[in-house]
Amino acid sequence: QVQLVESGGGLVQPGGSLRLSCAASGSIFSIYTMGWYRQVPGKERELVARIRSGSSTIYADSVKGRFTISRDNAKNTVYLQMNSLKPEDTAVYYCTMVTIATMGGPPKPYWGQGTQVTVSS
Repeated sequence: QVQLVESGGGLVQPGGSLRLSCAASGSIFSIYTMGWYRQVPGKERELVARIRSGSSTIYADSVKGRFTISRDNAKNTVYLQMNSLKPEDTAVYYCTMVTIATMGGPPKPYWGQGTQVTVSS
Protein backbone atom coordinates (compact mmCIF):
# COMPACT_ATOMS: atom_id res chain seq x y z
CA GLN A 1 0.00 0.00 0.00
CA VAL A 2 0.96 3.59 -0.63
CA GLN A 3 -0.15 6.64 1.33
CA LEU A 4 -0.17 10.16 -0.07
CA VAL A 5 -0.18 13.10 2.34
CA GLU A 6 -0.90 16.57 1.03
CA SER A 7 -0.12 19.89 2.66
CA GLY A 8 -0.02 23.58 1.86
CA GLY A 9 -3.65 24.45 1.23
CA GLY A 10 -5.40 27.36 2.84
CA LEU A 11 -6.98 30.77 2.35
CA VAL A 12 -5.27 33.31 0.11
CA GLN A 13 -6.27 36.61 -1.44
CA PRO A 14 -6.68 36.98 -5.20
CA GLY A 15 -3.29 37.46 -6.82
CA GLY A 16 -1.55 35.58 -4.05
CA SER A 17 0.45 32.35 -4.09
CA LEU A 18 0.38 28.96 -2.46
CA ARG A 19 2.57 25.91 -2.73
CA LEU A 20 1.05 22.47 -2.36
CA SER A 21 3.10 19.42 -1.47
CA CYS A 22 2.27 15.74 -1.61
CA ALA A 23 4.56 13.09 -0.17
CA ALA A 24 4.21 9.38 -0.81
CA SER A 25 5.19 6.61 1.57
CA GLY A 26 4.79 2.84 1.72
CA SER A 27 5.65 0.10 -0.75
CA ILE A 28 7.26 2.11 -3.55
CA PHE A 29 9.81 0.86 -6.06
CA SER A 30 9.22 3.61 -8.59
CA ILE A 31 6.74 6.35 -9.35
CA TYR A 32 5.64 6.95 -12.90
CA THR A 33 3.22 9.82 -13.11
CA MET A 34 2.48 12.42 -10.45
CA GLY A 35 -0.34 14.87 -10.76
CA TRP A 36 -2.78 17.30 -9.24
CA TYR A 37 -6.53 17.41 -9.78
CA ARG A 38 -9.14 19.69 -8.29
CA GLN A 39 -12.84 19.49 -7.62
CA VAL A 40 -15.59 21.89 -6.64
CA PRO A 41 -19.00 20.78 -5.35
CA GLY A 42 -21.31 19.64 -8.11
CA LYS A 43 -18.57 19.33 -10.70
CA GLU A 44 -16.33 16.53 -11.88
CA ARG A 45 -12.75 16.31 -10.73
CA GLU A 46 -10.50 17.97 -13.32
CA LEU A 47 -6.84 17.67 -14.15
CA VAL A 48 -4.74 20.64 -13.10
CA ALA A 49 -1.23 19.45 -13.95
CA ARG A 50 0.68 16.23 -14.46
CA ILE A 51 4.36 15.34 -14.58
CA ARG A 52 5.81 12.08 -15.89
CA SER A 53 8.92 10.29 -14.68
CA GLY A 54 10.90 11.93 -17.48
CA SER A 55 9.71 15.33 -16.21
CA SER A 56 7.46 16.15 -19.15
CA THR A 57 4.48 18.16 -17.99
CA ILE A 58 0.99 19.07 -19.06
CA TYR A 59 -1.30 21.74 -17.66
CA ALA A 60 -4.94 22.65 -17.86
CA ASP A 61 -5.40 25.70 -20.07
CA SER A 62 -6.90 27.60 -17.14
CA VAL A 63 -3.66 27.41 -15.13
CA LYS A 64 -0.97 27.66 -17.81
CA GLY A 65 1.54 30.36 -17.02
CA ARG A 66 0.39 30.58 -13.39
CA PHE A 67 0.94 27.10 -11.93
CA THR A 68 4.10 25.01 -11.99
CA ILE A 69 4.30 21.32 -11.16
CA SER A 70 7.58 19.74 -10.08
CA ARG A 71 8.77 16.54 -8.45
CA ASP A 72 11.52 15.38 -6.14
CA ASN A 73 12.08 11.70 -6.84
CA ALA A 74 14.42 11.26 -3.91
CA LYS A 75 11.64 12.38 -1.58
CA ASN A 76 8.74 10.78 -3.49
CA THR A 77 7.14 14.20 -3.47
CA VAL A 78 5.27 16.33 -5.96
CA TYR A 79 4.73 20.06 -5.68
CA LEU A 80 2.32 22.53 -7.19
CA GLN A 81 3.39 26.17 -7.11
CA MET A 82 0.32 28.32 -7.66
CA ASN A 83 0.80 31.99 -8.47
CA SER A 84 -1.60 34.76 -9.45
CA LEU A 85 -4.43 32.86 -7.85
CA LYS A 86 -7.99 33.66 -8.85
CA PRO A 87 -11.30 33.03 -7.05
CA GLU A 88 -12.12 30.42 -9.68
CA ASP A 89 -9.11 28.40 -8.48
CA THR A 90 -11.01 27.69 -5.27
CA ALA A 91 -11.41 23.92 -4.94
CA VAL A 92 -10.27 20.84 -3.12
CA TYR A 93 -6.95 19.82 -4.63
CA TYR A 94 -6.02 16.15 -4.82
CA CYS A 95 -2.64 14.67 -5.63
CA THR A 96 -2.31 11.38 -7.44
CA MET A 97 0.60 9.08 -8.20
CA VAL A 98 1.00 5.94 -10.27
CA THR A 99 3.48 3.69 -8.54
CA ILE A 100 4.92 0.19 -8.77
CA ALA A 101 5.81 -1.75 -5.64
CA THR A 102 8.41 -4.09 -7.16
CA MET A 103 10.51 -4.22 -10.32
CA GLY A 104 8.24 -5.35 -13.14
CA GLY A 105 5.16 -5.08 -10.96
CA PRO A 106 1.86 -3.60 -12.12
CA PRO A 107 1.40 0.17 -11.89
CA LYS A 108 -1.30 1.28 -9.47
CA PRO A 109 -2.87 4.71 -8.96
CA TYR A 110 -3.20 6.28 -5.53
CA TRP A 111 -4.92 9.45 -4.34
CA GLY A 112 -4.38 11.83 -1.49
CA GLN A 113 -7.12 12.92 0.87
CA GLY A 114 -7.42 16.39 -0.64
CA THR A 115 -6.53 19.85 0.60
CA GLN A 116 -8.78 22.90 0.43
CA VAL A 117 -7.62 25.96 -1.45
CA THR A 118 -9.77 29.06 -1.07
CA VAL A 119 -9.05 32.24 -3.00
CA SER A 120 -11.05 35.12 -1.59
CA SER A 121 -10.68 38.68 -0.41
